[in-house]
Amino acid sequence: MIAQKAGEITPFIVMEVLEKAASMEQKGIHVIHMEVGEPDFAVPSCVSKAIQQAYAEGRTHYTHSLGDPELRSEIAMKHKREYGVEVSPEQILVTSGSSPAILLALGVLCNSGDEVIISDPGYSCYINFIRFIDAKPVVVPVFEEDGFQYRPEEIAKRITDKTKAIIINSPMNPTGNLLSAEVMQEIAAFNIPILSDEIYHGLVYNDKAHSILEFTKNAFVLSGFSKRYAMTGLRLGYVIAPPDYVRCMQKLQQNLFICAGSTVQRAGIEALRSAGEDIEQMRLTYNKRRLYLIERLTEMGFSIKVEPTGAFYVFVNVKHLSNDSYKLAFDILEKAHVGVTPGIDFGANGEGFIRFSYANSIENIAEGMNRLEKYLKENF
Repeated sequence: MIAQKAGEITPFIVMEVLEKAASMEQKGIHVIHMEVGEPDFAVPSCVSKAIQQAYAEGRTHYTHSLGDPELRSEIAMKHKREYGVEVSPEQILVTSGSSPAILLALGVLCNSGDEVIISDPGYSCYINFIRFIDAKPVVVPVFEEDGFQYRPEEIAKRITDKTKAIIINSPMNPTGNLLSAEVMQEIAAFNIPILSDEIYHGLVYNDKAHSILEFTKNAFVLSGFSKRYAMTGLRLGYVIAPPDYVRCMQKLQQNLFICAGSTVQRAGIEALRSAGEDIEQMRLTYNKRRLYLIERLTEMGFSIKVEPTGAFYVFVNVKHLSNDSYKLAFDILEKAHVGVTPGIDFGANGEGFIRFSYANSIENIAEGMNRLEKYLKENF
């Protein structure tokens, strides 16, 4: 018998879209991928060289369970440089991607039956992390007319004596929108631990992304190298935690994961020191794609009430076409050969939306939009 908690985990629908697209490609069908939130760039050359050097030097053994001290020092300096926030390296725990960081943070905050507030729509996996540790997700609807920002008064209505954390994500997956400094301040004022997923920091095009640590110390910053540095497959993340929680998180890390990969930690050091020009070029390229995609979608009659200015997503209202985003996404894939992600993957309030990723070349995005335009003319 499969354990109940494991059996209740919902699928990550974007991966099912990707797998269906892969099966089509095996049959010789050319698919334009706009479903996956993964940079299409190679890692910066300095990262590749650092990995090769680490192997050559034999850096293939366990590191400190908190992470390579040199990497933790570089992360602390980054936060001082970018946000003006003083962070001790002793507050930083390096993980194999940001997903283990989420699990470790929730693991030290929640007992069975405790509650964690999340947005709807929001990143698909949050709800399953919460359920897997036997806590209860409490969803707060967010709306396109607000740029999918929390309404703090709606959070206040849902706070109980069992509320142990509030998860925020800015820039946000799936919407690409940012939380304002004012909203972050209001959320911080609840004085409930905040888990701030900042994995898309560095991919911002107009506004400034704020770290939650600018407004409160009662927070866990979850971040990593996957998106900004195009290091998804290298699996390197970290959590910055309030000092009182670090020892307990360290013990969880020792038991569950031991430590992050030693060679990739050396790559992370070099990325922070030397990849500035590479990541700025990526950011400028993403912005060109963002502007082009928004223009094409608008020309096709889609309404984008608040322009997304972060990450590499556009979350589009398609309710005039269908209220079944799952069916619509797979129909677009099968008929137009364009992969998109159904909004239902991100929560019940995401129904009626579709997420487009512009982590693809502008030539492929243009072809994808041409195919979508043809599909709309033939089917609606």
